[in-house]
Amino acid sequence: MKLEQKDKSMLFSKTEIPDIFFTEYLTCANSDSIKVYLCLIFLSKYGREIKLNDLSKKLNLPINVIQSSLTFWEEQGVLTKKINGYILNDLQEIELHKSYSPNLTLTPEAIEKNEKNQYRAKAIESINARCFQGVMSPSWYSDIDLWFKKYEFDEQVMIALFDYCNNKSALHKNYVQTVADAWNKSKIKTYDDLESYYERYEKIKKIKNSVAKKLRRYTPLTQFEEAYIEKWVLDYNYNLDIINIALKKTTSKANPSFDYLDKLLSDWHDRNLVRADEIEKFLSEFKQKNKNAQELAKKTNYNNYEQRSYDNLDNFYANKKVN
Repeated sequence: MKLEQKDKSMLFSKTEIPDIFFTEYLTCANSDSIKVYLCLIFLSKYGREIKLNDLSKKLNLPINVIQSSLTFWEEQGVLTKKINGYILNDLQEIELHKSYSPNLTLTPEAIEKNEKNQYRAKAIESINARCFQGVMSPSWYSDIDLWFKKYEFDEQVMIALFDYCNNKSALHKNYVQTVADAWNKSKIKTYDDLESYYERYEKIKKIKNSVAKKLRRYTPLTQFEEAYIEKWVLDYNYNLDIINIALKKTTSKANPSFDYLDKLLSDWHDRNLVRADEIEKFLSEFKQKNKNAQELAKKTNYNNYEQRSYDNLDNFYANKKVN
C-alpha cells in the first residue's frame, strides 16, 4: 500500500526555521546575511538550482555581499560547501553535538560527580526560569558549565551572578564574564564569601561618598582615587574614624591631594597603629615633641654670639654686595 500526500500550493506552504536560529545566530549576523540565509532555506525546500546573479537580483544585493554572506554562514557551520553548491546543515543537530558528551563509565568518582551535576542542573534551570523566562539558549548551558569549572563557584553564587547581571539589564555573556572575573579576584567561592564581599562593598561605597563630600568633590572620584580608598579599607583595615583623622590634617591645605592622605595613612600603618585612639595619642605626642624641640632651640645659643635678625630676607639679598 502506497500512501501519498497532495502537494500544497505556494499559498499554503510554510518555511520552518528552528528557534535555535533566533537564540544562537540571529544576533551575530547582519541583515544582508539573514536575508541570504532565509532565501536559501526557502529555495532548498524545492531543490532548485540558483546562480549567484539570480540570487543577487532576487534579493537586490550586490554579488560581493552574497559571497561574503555565504562565507559567513560557512564559518558559522550553518553551510557546508560542495563542488556544485551548498548543504544547509541542521541547526538543532549542530547544537546537540556541542552539548552532548556520552558518559561511558560509572565509577564511584563518576557517581559523585553525577550527584554534583544534579545540583548544578537544578541551579541552571533556576537561572533559566528567573532570568530567561524558560527559553535560555543552549549555548548558555555550556558557558555556565565552563564557569563552574573555571571559578569554582557554588550553585548559589552562580544564581546570584545571573540575578545581579539581570537586575543591571546587562544579561549578555561579556558582562557576565566580567562580573565573574571580578568576583573571582575577590576570592568568592561560596555564598558566605559573596555576602562578605557585599558587606565590604557597601562599607567602601559609604567611605568613598564620605571622603568625596568632606573634600568637597562634586565630580566622581577617579579610578586611582578609589583605589587609594580601597587600599586603606581592605589592605590597612582602616575604618572611617581613622580616615577622618587624616582628612582633618588637610584643612590647612588649599587643594588636599589623595597622595598626601595616602602618605599619612601609610605612615600610621607602617607604625602598626590600628585604632583611632592610638593614632590620636601618636599625633599628640609628636606635636608635643616638636613643641619641646622649638622651645629648646630658643633657649640655646648655638653660636655664642648675638645673631643679627633680618625682618625682610629679600632686602638682605638685594643689598648684598657682589665682588
